Amino acid sequence: MSGLDAGTGVDATALALTHDPLPAGEVRAGTPTTGTQALATLDGIEIGIWEMTPGTATDTEVDEVFVVLSGHATIAFDDPALPALTVGPGSVVRLAAGQRTTWTVTETLRKIYIA
Repeated sequence: MSGLDAGTGVDATALALTHDPLPAGEVRAGTPTTGTQALATLDGIEIGIWEMTPGTATDTEVDEVFVVLSGHATIAFDDPALPALTVGPGSVVRLAAGQRTTWTVTETLRKIYIA
């Protein structure tokens, strides 16, 4: 699937994603993989689905809001002023460009992102 056309839809919880291993330098525990599928771009803003399998990995974030569809994880921030977030189905999170995070996924996490 390359995206959604106007007037079409998709089951975001069931859409098959192709997974790739994360770069070794980002992995802190386990062998997590990620899959992404862009769904649409509206006025330069991308909306898509992202998924990560269990494990722990670091990331540098982009400006993003996401909603967790399934799975569970903890997101820790390198900034000590920000408490770690525990997320699961229904969680809505805002991340800012440049934030350094560590994701510990305990159950494959799938989210819809707006970035």
